[in-house]
Amino acid sequence: MEGDLLRLDAVDKAFGRVRVADQLTFGVREGEALGILGPNGAGKSSIFNLVTGHLTPDRGRIFYRGTEITALAPSVRCRRGIGRSFQIPHPFTGMTVFENVLVGAMFGAGMSEAAGGTYALALLGQTGLAAKANKLASALTLLDRKRLELARALSTKPQLLLLDEIAGGLTDDEAHALTETITALHRTGIAIVWIEHVVRALLRVVDRLVVVNAGAILADGVPDEVMQSRAVQEIYLGVEAA
Repeated sequence: MEGDLLRLDAVDKAFGRVRVADQLTFGVREGEALGILGPNGAGKSSIFNLVTGHLTPDRGRIFYRGTEITALAPSVRCRRGIGRSFQIPHPFTGMTVFENVLVGAMFGAGMSEAAGGTYALALLGQTGLAAKANKLASALTLLDRKRLELARALSTKPQLLLLDEIAGGLTDDEAHALTETITALHRTGIAIVWIEHVVRALLRVVDRLVVVNAGAILADGVPDEVMQSRAVQEIYLGVEAA
């Protein structure tokens, strides 16, 4: 659709007989919060890898801000405004929380050390980590590792933020706290695409929901309507709809 911030156009990707993207076509608008659901192995994380350049499509094209980025390196896409978190946080464990975010600001966003330091401190405040700025990343709890993963993704100054199961493994209270942080980010106008199995957390934030199965889009629309879809209930929720 014209005007999309991100657009995937008939994207295919397979590993042998396993298809992780099957004529995948959808867009993300400026400032939109889009949720992606699907069973394990549906191709959800592969979508992020295709968007960030860690996977190359077999066929199809990917556009960002109206310009094709299908062949661009991940570092170039990052500098253009695409940031992501990973399902399993991998901080620099020998560095402090502050240093982890500073690295992203300097090398992902191209900021000077002074400007990056100021920005890193602001992000730590925004993500609830200010009091732990000088703590080694290796000493963090799971919730704080997730918060650091979010801060690291934001450190590159993305206009499009990809979140990969950032609430996974958290308690209900922890997931709720993290969701409030993501909701506040969404209010700033940043576009968010969020893959998540913690459905309650996801539905608190997203404006639109896409469900994928075997690399193909099963449903795309208003979250409440998508969750009531017979196909979604049968394939994703694993129940037989009446």
